[in-house]
Amino acid sequence: MKNNHWYAMYVKMHHEKKTAEKLYNMGIKNFLPLQERVKQWSDRKKKVKEVIIPMMIFINTDEKTRIEILKSIPSINGTMIDRATHKPAIIRDEEMERFMFMLDYSENAVRFTSEPLKPGEKVEVIKGPLCGLKGELIDIEGKSQVSVRLNMLGCAMVEMPAGYLKKIEN
Repeated sequence: MKNNHWYAMYVKMHHEKKTAEKLYNMGIKNFLPLQERVKQWSDRKKKVKEVIIPMMIFINTDEKTRIEILKSIPSINGTMIDRATHKPAIIRDEEMERFMFMLDYSENAVRFTSEPLKPGEKVEVIKGPLCGLKGELIDIEGKSQVSVRLNMLGCAMVEMPAGYLKKIEN
């Protein structure tokens, strides 16, 4: 049985969507964080899907296939490395599931930051489309934000009314 893990792969700038398509066609499970936004031009508006984390895609595969992907897809530059072990960073399944859930169900824009954030109170969303999501409460510029931490990578954050949250114990 294959021992699959989530890996963060570096991709050439503006090649994220094409790389995701190639991986899909190869039968490789992957995740490209996209968010739909309305772009305004002088003469029109258009809905577009924007990449949230530029130059990065996540793949779920085993170590052997990860190495084959690096050799066979020129737009993939490398794998994020864990500074402690100097090996490819493995993102835990639970972290990826929470991140994907946040992107799928959030009505507000999800922002991503690699700035180190101090752990806040653990919270659970009790109302709205993200109901059941667990994360950390972060207060930025007086607005309630819920953060999902991806170790090695940073945090995905979404703004939400404080009334939608309840404090949980670790």
